[in-house]
Amino acid sequence: MEMEKMIELIDAVSKSDLTGFKYEEDGIKLHLSKKENTCYVTENVSAPVNQAGMMTSAKSVNEMEKTDAEKKMVEEKEEAAAGNVVESPLVGTFYAAPAEDAQAFVKVGDKVEKGQTLGIVEAMKLMNEIESDYSGTVAEILVHNQEGVEYGQPLFRIV
Repeated sequence: MEMEKMIELIDAVSKSDLTGFKYEEDGIKLHLSKKENTCYVTENVSAPVNQAGMMTSAKSVNEMEKTDAEKKMVEEKEEAAAGNVVESPLVGTFYAAPAEDAQAFVKVGDKVEKGQTLGIVEAMKLMNEIESDYSGTVAEILVHNQEGVEYGQPLFRIV
């Protein structure tokens, strides 16, 4: 497996909700497992000629992933310190307003109360109102109107 493909695979697993992934091809066995936002790589190689080179590559990739994971954790801590994040409770399409020609529920700078509707996430033709869990000011809207969202994806930052 090429190093670029291996890095792409590690990145895809790191960004997903998967906690483990196994891959086997041409005598190369790759096992990725993730705990607490860190991706670890273990590798078994049947061909002795490639073993030394692949093990070095796996170590290098593992070090790069730890660095990326550490950067992400620092960013998340800074973001959490700067306010409260309202996350999407489900996968669907985000709508900022109740209708195409209507004004958005909230915009940056608006004061909001706990329980106030911030937006809508449509899932399977059902409209689910996203309510604020916090009182404060909308500091940031992290998604665009009619954008697809994932479960747990940050939608708003309230300070």
